[in-house]
Amino acid sequence: MATKPELLIDAASLADMERLIAAGANAFVVGESRYGMRLPGEFDLPMIAEAVKLAHLHDVKVYAAVNNVMDNATVDTLPSYIRGLAQAGVDGIIFGDPAVLMVARIEAPGLKLHWNAEMTSTNYATANYWGRRGATRFILARELNMDQVLDAKANTELEVQVQVHGLTNIYHSKRPLVHNYFDHQAKDQPELSDIPIHGKIEDGLYLVETERPDERYPIYEDANGTHIMSSDDLCMIENLHELMEVNIDSFRIEGLLKSIAYNEAVVRAYRAAIDAYYADPEGYEFNEEWLDSIRELQDPSRELSYGFFYKEQVY
Repeated sequence: MATKPELLIDAASLADMERLIAAGANAFVVGESRYGMRLPGEFDLPMIAEAVKLAHLHDVKVYAAVNNVMDNATVDTLPSYIRGLAQAGVDGIIFGDPAVLMVARIEAPGLKLHWNAEMTSTNYATANYWGRRGATRFILARELNMDQVLDAKANTELEVQVQVHGLTNIYHSKRPLVHNYFDHQAKDQPELSDIPIHGKIEDGLYLVETERPDERYPIYEDANGTHIMSSDDLCMIENLHELMEVNIDSFRIEGLLKSIAYNEAVVRAYRAAIDAYYADPEGYEFNEEWLDSIRELQDPSRELSYGFFYKEQVY
């Protein structure tokens, strides 16, 4: 029988990691905002080393996010940072910029490389191109439908990672648009001047379209700029067996902007579904209680959906 897929999630702290490991996660994404994109917690190199120690005690993997949009100043620091990640013992690096791959091949040649170009990770030919240059995993774009996912898996020898739960990013700007807006407004409204200009905004702000007033798009703003997120949450637990049948290697749960209690419930539900399928693939049946445990904590203003999995391909 094929190996069980990895159940991967991010973590905001070491304490959250402990809880999510107990819930059934067996891989984590961590990093720091200078090098990684949309991270719920800030893990510098010493903290990443602690995360690796904790994870490896439980046979759990840790991947460092180095998938930010790189500028010249950041590229200059990559050699020492990549060496630090290797010394910390991380199991792999998530990258989108070729600069990261080139440095990693020199500074940490044994480290696994996961290619993630966000919305442009759409075809196996490009993935195989990066595979020939050292990538070991292909992180699929969230906008692919099921046919495209299956086609990608069938045409690459790279590991394939698919997001199965949580919100998705639909817009990114390197500019701090919200902070700039409040800074401008504060010139005429002094009561707004106490909003931190360089802090993180991650709760309570939404974009709403006039034509769809019931849909709220969360705004997440950090050191890497402004991120507008989907108005619903992807949830593939009912159809997870379709991805397990073709041996997808890694299932990604996006934990950003969610409470630790919610993420625990999601991880526990997906762990139950994965274990039940691999215990008896032929007799596997979906258990509605798994989805109910997620619905109990789901924000009622955010619909659980299949995302693009069953839609006509947009590319």
